[in-house]
Amino acid sequence: MHSNVPPFAELLRGCQSSAVHLEMRDEYAVTVEADDYARWKATGERDTDPRSEYWAPWVDLISSARARGVEVRRARIVSEPVSEYIRYEHAATDVNVLAGEQVRWLPRHQAAADIGLPANDFWLLDRRLVRWGYFAGDGTSIGHALDDDPDAVRRCAAAFEAVWLDAVPHNEYKIH
Repeated sequence: MHSNVPPFAELLRGCQSSAVHLEMRDEYAVTVEADDYARWKATGERDTDPRSEYWAPWVDLISSARARGVEVRRARIVSEPVSEYIRYEHAATDVNVLAGEQVRWLPRHQAAADIGLPANDFWLLDRRLVRWGYFAGDGTSIGHALDDDPDAVRRCAAAFEAVWLDAVPHNEYKIH
C-alpha cells in the first residue's frame, strides 16, 4: 500500500469516461458512517437526505462526474441472508442512484463460479487505473493502492462486467 495515493475525489475528478466499483465484503467499518450506522441499528432510520452533511459531498462528486459524461457504476456481491451492514447500505442506496450512479446487486451464491474475482474491492477508472481498497477482517479500511498494470486493468474490467451482467438493478433487489 502506498501513502501517496490521491484521495478518491481527486481521482474521480480526473475521470473522462467511466468509473466502476466492485464491492465484495459483507461488512465495512467506515468511520465516517459510524454515527449514522449506530442510529440506524437503534432506530431503523437512515440518513437519505442528499443535501445532508453526510451525503452532499458524495452527491456533488458523482453529479459532477455524470455532468462531464462519466458513467459511474457500482456492483455489490453480497452473501444471503444479508448482513446487518448490507441492510444498512441497501437502505440508502437510492441516494447513490439519485446522484447518478447505476447500482446492481449480485447474491454471492448466484455469482458464476468461473468469474475471476480479485482478492480486493476496487474502483476502475477510465479502464486504465485500478484503485485497490484493502480492508482488515473487521471491515476497517487499511489503505489503498493504485495499479495501472494492463493485466490488472483487464482482469478487473472483465470481473466487473461479468458481475454486472448477472447482477440485478438496485430497484429490483429486495432484501428479505
